Amino acid sequence: MADELVHYEVRRGIATITLDSPHNRNALSAQLRRELRDHLTAAVADDGVRVVVLAHTGPVFCAGMDLKEAGGANTEQQGVNEFPAILEQLWTSPKPVVAKLAGPARAGGVGIVAACDIAVAVETATFAFSEVRIGVVPAVISVTVLPRLLPRAAHELFLTGETFDADRAVRIGLINASAPADGLDAEVDRYTAMLAQGAPNALAATKEMLREPRTGDMGQDFTDMLELSAKHFAGEEGQEGIAAFVQKRKPSWVPQES
Repeated sequence: MADELVHYEVRRGIATITLDSPHNRNALSAQLRRELRDHLTAAVADDGVRVVVLAHTGPVFCAGMDLKEAGGANTEQQGVNEFPAILEQLWTSPKPVVAKLAGPARAGGVGIVAACDIAVAVETATFAFSEVRIGVVPAVISVTVLPRLLPRAAHELFLTGETFDADRAVRIGLINASAPADGLDAEVDRYTAMLAQGAPNALAATKEMLREPRTGDMGQDFTDMLELSAKHFAGEEGQEGIAAFVQKRKPSWVPQES
């Protein structure tokens, strides 16, 4: 049995999934993809998990697909059919997912970053859509990346393959924040603490709302949103949240301090 390449740990409602394949810069090998999918599935299924953090060991967050495995392989062996399922898991997870980057991301690794709800990187992290420089197309990752990026920046960076820094990644919408190396943990903890304040069903419904396009008919959109709002106001979480506010206490879903 090969050593585990992705680790899973849950503490106080936070599930941390850690890519641990530094020998190949956490490239998306078949084993790593399989374990990542399994751990994401476990996190979503666990009612005790409120927020998921995707972290890594080593100096690189993720270098993209494992090119040593992909060389000469057919489409299925390259993971082209499997990788979209991972991106979709991250994108549609009912629980917020936070990417924690202590180093660079490339190609498919950037697709993973974009699929997460929140992304925080060290100030020294770099990014690149390097696909065109090896004769391939950033096609699969475009599904999660393009909704995040400013259109002009997307055209430039997809076509040139140029490396860009964390500051620009923030400015174009790829990541939410950058932090000095000694402040990365604190910045991620700040986000996870805020996310844990949200009610689980309300967070899931809000994520779904954010994913769905509007109809283009403002009247219909207001009707749909009023229905969604009323459902959650009258629901168990909504009533508990209102009661907690009135009684000046924390709602029942907020993790207890240890």
